[in-house]
Amino acid sequence: MRVLLVEDNLRLSTLVRRGLENDGFTVDGVGTISDAEVAIRTAPYDVVILDLGLPDGDGLDLLRDMRAGGSHIPVLVLTARDGVNDRVKGLNAGADDYLLKPFAVEELTARLRALLRRPDGALGLSLTVGNVVFDTSAREVRVDNQLIKISKKEMGVLEQLMRRAGRVVPKDTLESKLYGFDDEVSANSLEANVSRLRKRLASVNASVNIHTLRGVGYLLSDSDEA
Repeated sequence: MRVLLVEDNLRLSTLVRRGLENDGFTVDGVGTISDAEVAIRTAPYDVVILDLGLPDGDGLDLLRDMRAGGSHIPVLVLTARDGVNDRVKGLNAGADDYLLKPFAVEELTARLRALLRRPDGALGLSLTVGNVVFDTSAREVRVDNQLIKISKKEMGVLEQLMRRAGRVVPKDTLESKLYGFDDEVSANSLEANVSRLRKRLASVNASVNIHTLRGVGYLLSDSDEA
């Protein structure tokens, strides 16, 4: 899942980014409202983490503008404002959740996953194609009920393909989900991850195939289906 983190405290931003990335999220970090506005127009985010006290204004103004513009991206507000009225203002402005500083990154991650499991959210409890089951909450992949180890990027590729099983997933859609603005991405990075994922699935007798449509994208199908 791709996350936009709007936080001007560099130390906190770095801490949160590392925690989320270790848990399988792709994270873009910005420190101002103006940069957040550009990021939201540029990339398809699944959730936004929003600080309120930003150098160029109040994060609630950004939130109100998002909702007024029709954006339904889930927003979790991170702030030191602990008054009841402050929380009410945030929720009334369109926030989906509210977490007070200081906080544990583990709680933040759990709250994000809870948001993404809501109806129409980006996370389901599990995805199943053939004998492959992907637990999107635990971030585990099993083949014939046996846990398999795959890299985070390979897991990201598999998740996106399983969510759209039987349909072509354009290459740029996969790249937008897997790589943040600051990631150093080589020209064949996605192809290399897909290739490794294919080999790994084949090695454990997974009943799925990943088809390459050159110049277009990839498609995952159940090889047991006639």
